[in-house]
Amino acid sequence: MGSRIEELHVLVQVLLYLGAFGIVAAASGRIAGVFGRLRLPLITGFLLVGLVSGPQVLGLISAEALPKLGFINEIALAFIAFAVGSELYLSDLKNRMRSIVILIVSQAVLVFGLVSLTVFYMTGMVPFLKELGLAVRISVSLLTGTIAIATSPAASIAVIRELRARGPFTLTSIGVTVVKDFVVIILFSIVVTLSKSLFLKGGFTPVFILQVVAELAAAAGLGFVIWFVLRLVLSIKGAIRLKKVLVLATGLITYVMTSGIRIALFRWTGAEIHVEPLLICIAGSFLVTNYSRYRVDFMKILHETGPFVYVVFFTLTGARIAIDVVTQLWYVTLILFGARILSMAVASAAGSMVAGDPPLFIRISWMPFITQAGISLGLATIIASAFPGWGAGLTTILISVIVLNEIVGPPLFKWALNLAGETHVRPDGTIEIEKKVLVFGLENQSVALANQLRKQGWQVEFVVPVASGEMLPQSDYRVHQMTGTDPDALKKTGAHSADTLLCLLSDEENHAICRAAYEQFGTRHLIVRLNARENYQNFRNLGAMVMDPATAMVSLLEHLVRAPIATSIFLETEQAQDTVDIELRNTALHGLTLRDLRLPADVIVLSVTRGDQPIISHGYTRLRLGDIVTLVGSGESLDQVRLSLQGY
Repeated sequence: MGSRIEELHVLVQVLLYLGAFGIVAAASGRIAGVFGRLRLPLITGFLLVGLVSGPQVLGLISAEALPKLGFINEIALAFIAFAVGSELYLSDLKNRMRSIVILIVSQAVLVFGLVSLTVFYMTGMVPFLKELGLAVRISVSLLTGTIAIATSPAASIAVIRELRARGPFTLTSIGVTVVKDFVVIILFSIVVTLSKSLFLKGGFTPVFILQVVAELAAAAGLGFVIWFVLRLVLSIKGAIRLKKVLVLATGLITYVMTSGIRIALFRWTGAEIHVEPLLICIAGSFLVTNYSRYRVDFMKILHETGPFVYVVFFTLTGARIAIDVVTQLWYVTLILFGARILSMAVASAAGSMVAGDPPLFIRISWMPFITQAGISLGLATIIASAFPGWGAGLTTILISVIVLNEIVGPPLFKWALNLAGETHVRPDGTIEIEKKVLVFGLENQSVALANQLRKQGWQVEFVVPVASGEMLPQSDYRVHQMTGTDPDALKKTGAHSADTLLCLLSDEENHAICRAAYEQFGTRHLIVRLNARENYQNFRNLGAMVMDPATAMVSLLEHLVRAPIATSIFLETEQAQDTVDIELRNTALHGLTLRDLRLPADVIVLSVTRGDQPIISHGYTRLRLGDIVTLVGSGESLDQVRLSLQGY
């Protein structure tokens, strides 16, 4: 009876701690928004709120509560591992795997080696380490060197999307960042086992090599179990909220399962086997992403759940920071920060030279890999629990270094992308113009159309037969005077460089413009507003798309009756949806099937046009360079797809 009362008391205490932390986390999500408006990383805001709310400042999160909330940390770490595994999409990585592998190997060897050596010779400067033995100094060095390799895929992807970057440098950088976290977790698992063999066991023996191999094999095998569980969860029809909860629960179950395995094996064999749950989660997520039909649903769950998990995880991490260690050992933080940047510069330059990259890429090759966040912080928190005593102090130092890297890294990556010439935004931050339309005829409807197109990033210019003194000041657009319809006259208006010509003049003038564009300029899209029905075929013979005002309204109403949703999207009355045609220019996607094309969850392929002919498309349709892919989805998601399909 007494034990049940005690268990109930513990449960009530955990619930109270959880409620208090929930309030802090909710406040953290709101307060950190201020950091975003100041163009500072949100993660820094979460950490700072957690630090202020922690036991060393306001005490809103007490020291007694932190161990009780450990399960939240485990759920968040498992989720971060799921997110890393989902980025390992083989179809995206295979075409640039050589450069990726070379850079990862060079960074894994040189950054790990140089940072580890720096820390080993620096341990005498750290009060809580200098009195400890050689085994601890080696363990600290290896653990720090491992975490120094890690970067942040989420932060890198955010920078790429912000700058609309695309090109070989961008693709290689994000590929290295994504794959490297998987390598880091494997290396971390090995180093933890070796460190425990040195520190806890008192010495290293060849048996521990077999133990490491067994642990990695067990993690891979259990990854298949998590793959099966995730597939079962994702197969549930509808119930998106339930699936989100079950995905998070699967991560917690992974930690509980590995803990149970470790305890059972210790009782049976006396050996302490550490099967890394992060590695299991990455393996399971990787299999779901590449070898299941639930990839899109899984990505949607991760995308929608991620912000809430990150708020909780980083706020809780901030509460664990020891302020006294940070203030006393600030110089150690700066030394580690500098050593990591220097070693990353050496390793990246060496890898780029071996890969045969251009000189410019070699010089800036280190800049994308400074940022650290999720996985780095996750591994740092594991050290605190895996190595009682000195582990908590080392974790605090590592968090300080990670925060500096997280602040300095994104601006460096932006600088590198600009130097590489792969950004597609103007200096003022607005979207770079990609297409130009020339409108022949300036009237109220054409100006309204121009306003809509400009919102979508189009460059719109007008051409008028007579330059009117009243007309020019009324327009916010460039207006050309049309002196004739022959090719030389049209060239003066810029018609030869336009992607689309929209003709709103008389049929005679429109036909002359379309004939010149068809025969001399090869303009891809010619659009004509018809005045007389008998001229329809003349324009069609020139490949023009014809809009007949006499029948357009009837046709539109017919479509609204037969397909109201599709027509509403087409007319953009559905605010969250849009349709676009995107030309495939990314050579890495040539030959890829539609089912293997990685699209956001809210984007659907409507059709594929090859040459001038639409083809019957399905999941096994293979894309070819020059294909026009018509998609529907949200504006933000379509922008991501455009960057992917247009490539470099």
